Amino acid sequence: MPSLSTHVLDLHHGTPAQNVKIEVFFQSENEAMELFKTVITNSDGRCDEQIVTNEDWRQGTYELVFHVADYYQAKGLTLPTPNFLTTVPVRFSMTETGGHYHVPLLVTPWGYQVYRGS
Repeated sequence: MPSLSTHVLDLHHGTPAQNVKIEVFFQSENEAMELFKTVITNSDGRCDEQIVTNEDWRQGTYELVFHVADYYQAKGLTLPTPNFLTTVPVRFSMTETGGHYHVPLLVTPWGYQVYRGS
């Protein structure tokens, strides 16, 4: 059963990133990115449910857009305007019908790291 999850860690504060808005897009056959779902991270920096499940999975290209500037602004962090990072887009392919895709994001106001986790 294919599935997709994420985990957002705020390396600036050393905590899970709660209340990060994540837009999930799927690339349609005409190459356009279509909004598939919007989720918000919980107190552990994770989503309360799988982002993509067996019922709504389609083989192809997905994109997660993490709204990090909004997150840091809500935390009260004083940053230069405009912020260096506003959103972090992560585009990847999901092709394994039985695979679990976990996409952790480690983020600060000035940089990020993303990888395929387990």
